[in-house]
Amino acid sequence: MKIPASDRATSVVVSGDSPTRDRVARSILENGSSTAAALAERLDLTPAAVRRHLDHMVAVGAVEAREPRVYGARGRGRPPKVFALTEAGRDTFDQQYDDLALQALRFLSETGGDDAVMEFARRRVADLETHYHEIVAADPEQSPAEALAKALTQGGYAASVRQGPVGEQLCQQHCPVSHVAHEFPQLCEAETEVIGKLLGRHVQRLATIAHGDGVCTTCIPPKSGTPAPVLSSTSDERLSS
Repeated sequence: MKIPASDRATSVVVSGDSPTRDRVARSILENGSSTAAALAERLDLTPAAVRRHLDHMVAVGAVEAREPRVYGARGRGRPPKVFALTEAGRDTFDQQYDDLALQALRFLSETGGDDAVMEFARRRVADLETHYHEIVAADPEQSPAEALAKALTQGGYAASVRQGPVGEQLCQQHCPVSHVAHEFPQLCEAETEVIGKLLGRHVQRLATIAHGDGVCTTCIPPKSGTPAPVLSSTSDERLSS
């Protein structure tokens, strides 16, 4: 009998090498798509050991190898593949929302309509504003985007700020509500609204985990009058919704 992908991915954390494979998976979750060399350095393992674990995780459907996205001039030789968690691999991590949340939102949609769902979504992200202002008050020297990334990380989104082709990119490596947001995009819309409000700029979602992307990516344009830096690096984020 063929084992479902989600069950095969779950087997990653019950095998004899589960502690190390869990570390590999969590490192990808928190840092985004990574090369074997980057994982080896981050986890203080040998490249050969990391590749052995990655081979197993690819075989069971927990991670997948991807071609890296290259910005700027490509150097000689073929760049190493990066490894990203699959949807089944993400399922092995605790989800804050399950079937009960979907049933509740479906009931709210049926009885109150889309406006009621959107109002719920906006109330849900209200805590993000509170956490953001607390972080800014504790360390006023950090940039607004960095403070927002910390606030999102506190909420389970494993967020970070990276330089993008134009301005900055807010990258959320994990989404605890991705399964719910796939059916109710209002959750993503409300989150995007509050991100723009807190940063004081019109931000744009480039990719979301809820729609099958490997990471939620939000473009933060430079402030008016600020020249955009030239980027020359590699990244595996999908930049299309």
